[in-house]
Amino acid sequence: MSRFRPVELHHASRLLNHGPTILITSYDAQSQRRNVMAAAWSMPVEFDPPRIAIVVDKGAWSREIIERNGTFGIVVPGVSAASWTYAVGSISGRDEDKFNAYGIPAITGPVLGLPLIEDKCLAWMECRLLPATAAAAQYDTLFGEVVAAAADEQAFMAGRWQFDDDKRNTLHHLGAGTFVASGKQIRANTPD
Repeated sequence: MSRFRPVELHHASRLLNHGPTILITSYDAQSQRRNVMAAAWSMPVEFDPPRIAIVVDKGAWSREIIERNGTFGIVVPGVSAASWTYAVGSISGRDEDKFNAYGIPAITGPVLGLPLIEDKCLAWMECRLLPATAAAAQYDTLFGEVVAAAADEQAFMAGRWQFDDDKRNTLHHLGAGTFVASGKQIRANTPD
């Protein structure tokens, strides 16, 4: 039984606004193959409807699939998925299914049917690609609208991340296969 519960879409941007390394998933209907890649650059850009930006190199197979099919998934890996995250960010999916190559179990997304990951991960979102803008044509940034989101019920409660145990921290990429985990939660005092 899945420990993931639906996230209210007005809270979907909070799944990203602490800056985690993410996994971007896609499905190529043409070749009937799925793909996953790691990305360090993502951010929420609008609240209602929830929209996000991701950076995917124009030469990447993931970019080709996303633009052809108009959809992508975002998965927020936990610390126990560090090896998967590094591995899928180090090779292209053009030659092999990285889910199979690394034994990454996938579920099927409820709205768009995208491959998503819950094992060792903390949250996921299914997104529809928004129409290209002049900036998107020139740069590597893509924009998507979140149409479904879910998170580990112990890691994300009442619209907020709960970083209270080492297993439920997010990864933040420092480069060359090195990550740091989100740290202790700190509560700010109300300004006087």
